[in-house]
Amino acid sequence: MSVMTLRIPDDLEPSIKASAKAAGLSLNAYIVRAVRRQSVIDAAQQLAALGLGDDLCEEGDSL
Repeated sequence: MSVMTLRIPDDLEPSIKASAKAAGLSLNAYIVRAVRRQSVIDAAQQLAALGLGDDLCEEGDSL
């Protein structure tokens, strides 16, 4: 596991904290979940751009 410092603009902090609280997560867990979700979406878009997103591993998963 790595340790990172994240600077959140003052105008975004209240809404991010409120969203984390509403989700029942710590601020750290909420941000990690958001980053993980976005990285999966980015990877899926890259696969789709390569034409590989229609049927992943022939398991019925699709983008």
